[in-house]
Amino acid sequence: MNALSEQGAEAQANIDPREVRHYEQLAQSWWDLSGPFWPLHRLNAVRTQYLRRVLAPVFGRRSDDEQPLQDLRLLDVGCGGGILSEAMARLGAQVHGIDVVGKSIEVARQHALNSALEVRYENASAATLVGREPGFDVVLNMEVVEHVPDVAALVNDCSRLLRPGGVLVVATINRSLLAWFFAILGAEYVLRWLPRGTHRWRQFVTPTELEALLNTAGLDVVERTGVRVNPFNRHFALTNIMAVNYMLVARSRATPLGSS
Repeated sequence: MNALSEQGAEAQANIDPREVRHYEQLAQSWWDLSGPFWPLHRLNAVRTQYLRRVLAPVFGRRSDDEQPLQDLRLLDVGCGGGILSEAMARLGAQVHGIDVVGKSIEVARQHALNSALEVRYENASAATLVGREPGFDVVLNMEVVEHVPDVAALVNDCSRLLRPGGVLVVATINRSLLAWFFAILGAEYVLRWLPRGTHRWRQFVTPTELEALLNTAGLDVVERTGVRVNPFNRHFALTNIMAVNYMLVARSRATPLGSS
């Protein structure tokens, strides 16, 4: 087996067919604000402002600029229908969105076209880009790690796609009793905000585990935050508590001389 075929086999090995089938069935609903992805649209407003605030200073930008990510090369891993990709493009980033669900990529491409936004979409995994794409300034891995068989491999692939001094942002769900209660029992069975089977508790990753994987991959966590949702008014907000949803911001240790 040659190097290219080995890489392809590794990429396929870190794709859960069950997850692919699940999101294929939901692909046409990505931009339905009252459909199964409405929580993601609410969450997107919060995380977009957070990303604006934490990313701009790293690259010497002002977070209150209209387009603080102007010309930064940004990879959105597991982009789905392009909800976050489009938000990042509006902030000025050169966005490359990838997803292993082909139907989601088709939806993302069409919506970007309708929105007159330049976003490059590709039906691919992070592993398939390693060694093919030059380093990105920013890699976003949002709500993906809880859907793959090998979290360590995904984190390592994402780190290898960063340029020296680049930033990786990971968002996921903690493997805690509170997360089981709110993210699975509450969101999927009681409130029915999400389709049943969207999440599996055993695939959740604790912040400690994820930070260890990031460190092993050559990244240092520079900021952490939790995300909470009010079940009564469906309002999402940042919080210091990371018992359920959380985000970690990590930067490559291989920072070039003279960079901040």
